Amino acid sequence: MTADVAVTASIGHQAGRGLRWSLFGTLLTKVGSFAMGLVLARLLAPADFGVYAIAIAATAVLMHINDVGLIAATVQWRGRLEEMAPTAATMAMLFATGIYGVFFLAAPAFAGAAGNADAAPVVRLLALVIVIDGVTAVRSGALMRTFQQGRLVIANMAGLVVNAAVAISLAIGDAGPFSFAWGQVAGACVTGVFVFVFGRVPVKYGFDRAIARRLMLFGMPLAASLGVEAVVTNAQFAVVGRLTGATAVGYYLLAFNVASWAQNILGQAIRYVSVAGFSRLSEHHDEALSDGVQRSMPLMVLVVAPIVALTSVLAAPLVDLLYGSQWAPAAPVLHILVGLTLVRMVTGLSMDALMGAGATRATLWLNLGWAAVLIPTLWWATHLDGIRGAALAQTGVGVLVAVPLAAVALRRAKVALAPVAAALVRPLCAAVLAAVVATLVLPFAGPYPVIQLAVAGAAGLLAYVPAAIPRDQLRQMLALLPGRRNAAGALQR
Repeated sequence: MTADVAVTASIGHQAGRGLRWSLFGTLLTKVGSFAMGLVLARLLAPADFGVYAIAIAATAVLMHINDVGLIAATVQWRGRLEEMAPTAATMAMLFATGIYGVFFLAAPAFAGAAGNADAAPVVRLLALVIVIDGVTAVRSGALMRTFQQGRLVIANMAGLVVNAAVAISLAIGDAGPFSFAWGQVAGACVTGVFVFVFGRVPVKYGFDRAIARRLMLFGMPLAASLGVEAVVTNAQFAVVGRLTGATAVGYYLLAFNVASWAQNILGQAIRYVSVAGFSRLSEHHDEALSDGVQRSMPLMVLVVAPIVALTSVLAAPLVDLLYGSQWAPAAPVLHILVGLTLVRMVTGLSMDALMGAGATRATLWLNLGWAAVLIPTLWWATHLDGIRGAALAQTGVGVLVAVPLAAVALRRAKVALAPVAAALVRPLCAAVLAAVVATLVLPFAGPYPVIQLAVAGAAGLLAYVPAAIPRDQLRQMLALLPGRRNAAGALQR
C-alpha cells in the first residue's frame, strides 16, 4: 500500500467514525426537535409560527456570518491549532458581539420590512444565540477538525433537552412566539458550556496580524458565501411574510421544516465531517478531492432521492397525520418544496468539497449567482401564486441555477464530474419510478393517513430499491442482514 493510499484510508476511517457519531447525534436531535415541534404546533397558533419564521430568517443569516468563517477556518487550518487559537477566539468574540449590537438596533426595521413589527422583540432575543456561537467558535472547530463528533452529540443533546423544557413550558404559559426564542437561547447556552469544556483549547485571547490575515483570506469569502446562502434559504420567509401575512408564512414554515428533514439530518451530519475530511485529503495528493466527490455524491443521492420522491407524493397524508387537518394548506407547498432538499444536499456537499480545498471564493460566487436569480423570482412567484408560487420559485431556481453553478465550481476545482453524472442516473430514475408507483397505489390505500403512508410508502420503496441498487451491491447489503444467507441465495436464484 502506498503512503498516499494509507493516509487516505486513515482519514477515511476517522471520517467514517465521525460520520457515524454525527448521524446518530443529528438523528436524535432532529427527532427530539420534531417531537417538540409537534407539541408546539398544538399549543401555538399558525401566526406564532409566522412571527418565529421572521426571527429565524434574521438569525440564520447572522449565524452564518457572525464568526467570519472562523469555525471552518479552524477545521481547515494548515498548521498547529495552538498557533491560531488565541487570534481566532478574539476575532470570533469581537465579530459576534459587534454584529449582535448592530442587529439589535436594526431589528425593528427588519421586522417591519418583513411585514410584522411584532417580531422585533423576538428577533432581538433570538439573535443572542450568535454571541454564544462566537464564544465557542474555535472550540467547535477544534472538535470537528479532530473528528470528535461524539462530544458534539452530547453537547447538542443537552441543549435540546433544555430547549424543549423551556419552550414547552412557556407555550403552556401562553408566551406565544417567545416560547421558541427563549427555548433556543437557553439550549444554546447549555450546548455552549459543553462545547467550551470539551474543546480543550487553552482559554487565551490575543492577536497576531499574520495569522489574522490568513484567517481572513480564508474566512471572509466563506462568511460572505454562507451569509448569501442563508439569504437564499431564509429570504423566502421575509418575502412570503411581506406578501401573504403571518398565517400563510406559518403554513409555509411548517412545509419547509418537513421538507428539510432529510437535509437537516443527513446534511448537517455530513458537514460535521466532510469539510475536515476533504481538507485532510486535499493536503496529500491532487486527485483526492475528485475521488472523494465521486464516491460521496452518488451515495448521498442514493439515500436522499427516494425520501424526496415519496415525501412529495405523500405530502397530504403526512401533514394530516402529524399536525392535523388545520395545517392542510401546508401540504401543497410541501409537495413542491421537498424537491429543494435534493438541491440543497447536492450544493451543500459541493461547497464542503470546495471549502476543504480552500476555494472559498468559489462558494461565494455560487451563492451570489443563486441569490441573484432567486430573490426577484421568489417575489414575482409569491405575488402571483402565494405560498405555492414561493415553493415553485425556490425549487425551480435551485434545479435550474444552483446545481449547474455547483458543477461549474467543482470543475474549476479539478473535480472530474463525468463519473458523478453517470452514477446519478440510476438512483434518480429509480426515484421517479418510486413516485409513480406510490401515486398509483395511494388511491387504493383507504381513507386513513397512517395506512396511506404505510402502504403507498412501502410500495414506492419496494420499487426503488431494486431499480436503484445494482444486484451485486444489493446482494452484499442483504448479506449483512439477519437471515442473510437465505436472502442472498434467493436473490441469486
